[in-house]
Amino acid sequence: MINRLVKMFIKDYQKTTSPVVRARYAVLAGTVGIISNLLLFIIKLIAGTLFNSIAVTADAVNNLTDAGSSIITLVGFKISGKPADDKHPYGHARAEYITGFMVSVVILLLGLELIKSSFIKIINPDPIKFSYITVVVLVVSIFIKLWQGLFNKNLGKRINSTALEATSQDSINDVISTSAVLASAVFARLTGIQVDGYMGVAVALFIIYSGIKLISETMNPLLGTAPDAGLISDIERKVLGYEGVLGIHDLVVHSYGADNYFASVHVEVPANRDILESHDLMDVIERDVFTDLNVNLVIHMDPLVTDDESVNILRKQVNDIIAQIDSELSMHDFRVVAGKTHSNLIFDVVVPPAYKTGDTELRELIDTEIKKIDSTYNSVITLDRKYTSTTN
Repeated sequence: MINRLVKMFIKDYQKTTSPVVRARYAVLAGTVGIISNLLLFIIKLIAGTLFNSIAVTADAVNNLTDAGSSIITLVGFKISGKPADDKHPYGHARAEYITGFMVSVVILLLGLELIKSSFIKIINPDPIKFSYITVVVLVVSIFIKLWQGLFNKNLGKRINSTALEATSQDSINDVISTSAVLASAVFARLTGIQVDGYMGVAVALFIIYSGIKLISETMNPLLGTAPDAGLISDIERKVLGYEGVLGIHDLVVHSYGADNYFASVHVEVPANRDILESHDLMDVIERDVFTDLNVNLVIHMDPLVTDDESVNILRKQVNDIIAQIDSELSMHDFRVVAGKTHSNLIFDVVVPPAYKTGDTELRELIDTEIKKIDSTYNSVITLDRKYTSTTN
């Protein structure tokens, strides 16, 4: 059924990296969400009011917030689909995250208000008027919400949208919360014990939890998260696959929305190769990476001396020292400046973002080990942060 809806309402549905097509997916998801959630809100509000159930009413309000979320998500996708302009040269794709954050805050505030109403119901309990109509309403709601969750998850994966995948998880949460409301109604009917207020608190806590989780999920891309490990692997494999490339380092990837990546990298090439040939190769790699991976890549070319055996031996010795200190460390841009009284070993060491050893301590540790090779060696070390770390 999902495939049928996609093919029916989304033109060029297979071009999922196109901003226009992504917007069409969002319109479909938003329209389905608005209609179904408004319907559930009206039905549950009537049932909750008629049968005096704060839990059912709370669940109805939750569905109303879901409808509002769909509207804001639609607006966010509309803005994110706008092309780049003078003030926003990287486009507007991050608007999707901003609107998601707004929805999360609204959900959180409504959850706090509902928990207050539920506590009042616990202090001043009113018996629930049990009705099989209420049971039917809740059961139907569970199945609709389950379908919504699968629907949004499917569309979210198709267009790589964290907003739609978060909406999917919110729908699954609603399945659990509505099941709790149904359980309270049946429990009260069978035992006569009123737990409606307590279930209302449970539903409200679930809404609050969803709001906090969604805030985290929508804020992280704005703050800047580690790039996808698969994308990093694809870029590295692609660049290293060209003849004349000896190695790469300092790969930095920035995301300005789904499938909107800008990256830079240092590529090592033989120092004795014609500079024009190496420069032409860098241009080819940049074009191919954009064509094949949809990543705007800028390459800094680093010449590497490969025909000096003494430098090669010393490079390997220093590499081994760094690996023995910590396997998470790596070295690049190694060169030697020889003098009469001492020689400078100049190189960069890449460290993880949250490395515990301090910069000064690490430099001293490496320098001490290098001086064991020859006391006239001076280490000139630049520490680089590994921005492509996949640690979450």
